[in-house]
Amino acid sequence: MTATIVIMLLALAALGVPLFIIIGAGGLVAVWSAGLDPAVLMIEMMRLATSPNLMAIPLFTLAGVVLSKGGAPERLIKLFTAGFGWMPGGLAVVVLITCAFFTALSGASGVTILALGGLLYPMLLREGYTKRFSLGLLTSSGSLGLLFPPSMVVLLYGIVAGVNIEQMFKAGFIPGVILLTMLALYSIFAGHKLEIKKHPFSWKVLKRAIRHGVWDLLLPVGIIVGLLGGYVTVTEAATCTAAYAIFLEMVIHRDLNPITQMPGFGKDRSLLEGIFREASVLSGSLMIILSVAMGLTNSMIDAQIPMKVMALLEQDVTSKMQFLMLLNLFLLLVGAVMDIFSATIVIVPLILPLAHRFGVDPIHLGIIFLANLEIGYMTPPVGINLFLASQRFKEPMLSLFRASLPFLFIMLLWLIMVTYVPTLSLWWQ
Repeated sequence: MTATIVIMLLALAALGVPLFIIIGAGGLVAVWSAGLDPAVLMIEMMRLATSPNLMAIPLFTLAGVVLSKGGAPERLIKLFTAGFGWMPGGLAVVVLITCAFFTALSGASGVTILALGGLLYPMLLREGYTKRFSLGLLTSSGSLGLLFPPSMVVLLYGIVAGVNIEQMFKAGFIPGVILLTMLALYSIFAGHKLEIKKHPFSWKVLKRAIRHGVWDLLLPVGIIVGLLGGYVTVTEAATCTAAYAIFLEMVIHRDLNPITQMPGFGKDRSLLEGIFREASVLSGSLMIILSVAMGLTNSMIDAQIPMKVMALLEQDVTSKMQFLMLLNLFLLLVGAVMDIFSATIVIVPLILPLAHRFGVDPIHLGIIFLANLEIGYMTPPVGINLFLASQRFKEPMLSLFRASLPFLFIMLLWLIMVTYVPTLSLWWQ
């Protein structure tokens, strides 16, 4: 009976039934099979509701929606173009930095591709970059910045794994910079090979761009200094970020008018109300999935599934290096079939005991996990970057995947470095 129900749930998931329904039903099946009271699922929901960092999720989400609806994308492009456009392959480097910066602020690569893709793609083609290189660059750049503050997935991993979120942000900084540097060097090489014309550097243009974009730059700087310096908690940082984003777009730049009608939300809804509505839907859907998934994973742990997996691993895996290799292969597969939020909620509680058994630091495990899932954004069949880029640029997913292969190989090399050189993640210890 249990097997039949599981097959039915998988079939419903394939038909597009909302994920929280499948996960919630799976949790009920699990406790029913174990002969437990379904109230144990509610206990996990209550534990989640009392998490001190929970409020950071909707607040960071609100900040991302406000910035994406305002003029932040255009200001960032102008600023980084003025600063790096003189380099060989300068525009490609601008794309990388802008996308990483915006993804860290918005917390979702889909927002990055949809908000910046239409602006950057024609610019790359006009500069002389090939169509294939441009599509590959934009598709792969959509998931950059996920390790930088105030990334939502870092915050979510910290909540699910029960680790210090400030330490997670510290751990992700150097690996994130290394990835950006590797991709920038490849882009410079490609720009030189394609004989892309360099833009003359102008202090006047740079000063004007800084004058308009300096307030955007102060946001991540303030978050990093506040968190790493211990001046604010994650929730306080999220509160300040949301308030600053609203003040930036509605008072300083005035790109958003709170009394303007919001398209698609009815005649009597203002822009500000529409923004709060969109942020509530995004964060609320994540909260629902998180709450039901915590109950399901707790049921799996009660059923000793991690212990059973450990028993199977111990038959063949005898070293930490072997475990890390198998872990990467498993997580790359997970990233190819699950989105990063669902994978974080469902998979992390299962692999934490295994990692502890082989002496993998939970902070280091978090960076390995997020690095794998960041690569998963670019791999079929469920790579969200491929879906969104296909929709945005009207190109087949297979063509986009082929265009992304050089960037994917670089990211795989970076993953090996992050996995087997833990000092890159634990430099602050």
